[in-house]
Amino acid sequence: MAILSEYEEDQKPTKPSSSGKPFNAALDPSNPLGFLEAVFEFVSRESDLFKSDSVVRDVNGLVRTVKEKVDSEEKKRREKAEKRASEERERASASVKEEKKEAAAASEKTTDGKKAPNKGNGLDMDNYSWVQTLQEVTINVPVPPGTKSRFITCEIKKNHLKVGLKSQPPIIDGELFQSVKVDDSFWSLEDQKSISVLLTKQNQMEWWKCLVKGGPEIDTQKVEPENSKLSDLDPETRSTVEKMMFDQRQKSMGLPTSDEMQKQEILKKFMSEHPEMDFSRAKMS
Repeated sequence: MAILSEYEEDQKPTKPSSSGKPFNAALDPSNPLGFLEAVFEFVSRESDLFKSDSVVRDVNGLVRTVKEKVDSEEKKRREKAEKRASEERERASASVKEEKKEAAAASEKTTDGKKAPNKGNGLDMDNYSWVQTLQEVTINVPVPPGTKSRFITCEIKKNHLKVGLKSQPPIIDGELFQSVKVDDSFWSLEDQKSISVLLTKQNQMEWWKCLVKGGPEIDTQKVEPENSKLSDLDPETRSTVEKMMFDQRQKSMGLPTSDEMQKQEILKKFMSEHPEMDFSRAKMS
């Protein structure tokens, strides 16, 4: 059964226009101005809008307001799309960087878990890096730009190093791989953005495999000292260093060291000079 109120509402007649001509126009997207022209003609018949001297100014103002609103919404949509695209690019870039980082980390590790040294024969850590020569170890610790020296704490002891910013957990705090000459070691603040620490080794005939004990180790057999550094050494020290480097390469290839080769030569010479002796049980290695 129909409800009377709904029936009466459905049957309510539409109020006719004052001119007797209803608005009859459809928007053609290819000709929006034609639709506006029909709208203005209808409004001119049904109201006194176009009798006002300011109608042109008022209509222009209305069009300008609507256009500014459309431009603003379009700008927001464009900025949102650009932001979304930028975030997607950043995520993709971060993913690629992480993959490269993991691949680099995997390639740096040797079979025994040690890492290949950096170009300075040291290691790059997350919050600092260190390099070395046979005589010295140099550490670089980045700090916030504008850091003053009074905010830095650096304690260099014979077998221990502590570096960081005051009132904050230390960046480096541990027992050094080997002892250093405290009087010949020092630190400095570089351009108010990094701490540089120079440690002079006590034993200047051996490469450090790590900066502090318990830290990541490098494969010292892959250390490559610069020739210019070797030329700075006195003849005796240089000879010793070159011998050590040769022995390291020989060991890495499973070959005899220089001392073992010398012993072999002495034994061969002795055998050739004494053919009457039985050397069947002599070991050549």
